[in-house]
Amino acid sequence: MAELAATLSAGALPVSAFVLRAKQLEMDAVRQLASRAELVDAIGQLIQGLQRERGASSIYLASKAQRFADMRRQIVGEVEPLETRLRAVCAGYVEPAQGATAKTLSLMAWALLGLDALAALRSQIALQAMDAHDAVAAFSHLIAGLIELVFHVADVAGLPSVSRLLVALLHLVQAQEEAGQERAVGGLMYASGQGNAAQQQRVVHLIEAQERSQQVFAEFAEPALRTRWEQQQLVPGIAQLERLRRTLCIAKPGAALDSNLSDAWFSVCTERINALWQLQVEVVKRLREDCAARILEAQQDLQDSKGLLRRLRDNPPPRTHAVDRFFESGTPPSASPEPAVNPASESAALRDLLKAQSGRMASMETELDAARRALHERKVIERAKGMLMARLGINEEAAFRMLQKTSMDQNRRLLDVAEATLSLPDLAFAQMAR
Repeated sequence: MAELAATLSAGALPVSAFVLRAKQLEMDAVRQLASRAELVDAIGQLIQGLQRERGASSIYLASKAQRFADMRRQIVGEVEPLETRLRAVCAGYVEPAQGATAKTLSLMAWALLGLDALAALRSQIALQAMDAHDAVAAFSHLIAGLIELVFHVADVAGLPSVSRLLVALLHLVQAQEEAGQERAVGGLMYASGQGNAAQQQRVVHLIEAQERSQQVFAEFAEPALRTRWEQQQLVPGIAQLERLRRTLCIAKPGAALDSNLSDAWFSVCTERINALWQLQVEVVKRLREDCAARILEAQQDLQDSKGLLRRLRDNPPPRTHAVDRFFESGTPPSASPEPAVNPASESAALRDLLKAQSGRMASMETELDAARRALHERKVIERAKGMLMARLGINEEAAFRMLQKTSMDQNRRLLDVAEATLSLPDLAFAQMAR
């Protein structure tokens, strides 16, 4: 960088300066991705803690403070340091060197506003000044904002391997959140001691949503992670979870439920969520390792390119294909003893260097398409659901059912139906509402 700055300040602007600057920017981009891996890790740990707090709070309120009082206080004590860590990580993004976009900072601001409101929420729960349903909704709203921040980080990743890991991680976090909501809503029903039609519908929707999120995770996860996920589906706890789910979902509205099962429900759901959490920890570890490897690779590439250009200026090679061999083998060509600089050789070397760099960029763009398509699909479907909820006054489950039914009735992809929904005029929504 010092050499480049000196060259620019001297008024000279050789082509090699642009080549080296491009490589420097590549390396800076990988470093920024590495810092985003730390952000994702901090968010993931906080989400996991808030999910546990939400589940314990729902049972505490639904049982009228007869259950989980001590557990809720313990979890709050464990979550508070995670809040502090995320605040510290977010504070670093205000620095220009982090390259944070306006949207990134805005999403961070929304997440931090939610954290600011946590103290008041916890006070209301402790005093039983709100019901379990409202507490679950408040925690879920805060977690949704944190997940949206993870989604944005995944959406701006520019390296194929990192992008695929982030897409896998995003849908794993989403599956874990849906499992966490299921734990909270089911715990509320068991602790209250009676069935509820709206809550049963919510549980069914959350079970289906988990399956969709896990399918996308399996598509983008590395084979070893995918195998580990498949093995998790065979543990004994899954069979117990299915039995408890069935008890919840077949109970008639108002029918009695055994409130003593709330402990078993919370335990088996927590076991499953913890398994998903361990997968998440492994994905974040792979993400860190991949970023570290890419940084070393970029540093070596930059050094090799500087060295090659310097050798070309001092001792141009007798054969132009020596440059090609340099990039293919990763070892520098042997220097020629010719003392004079050959401008044609240097230009050819720069062309080859640019060609190799452009080819790598094009290959990366192709590999990134699959990850971008998955993120785009999620974004469009979420927007379509939100529009239906706002225009028709329906809940999330009903909005998704409407999209899903239209997709099946018209034999069209869910994404196509969602895109068509977003383009509907106001008159169409008025007719649907009638």
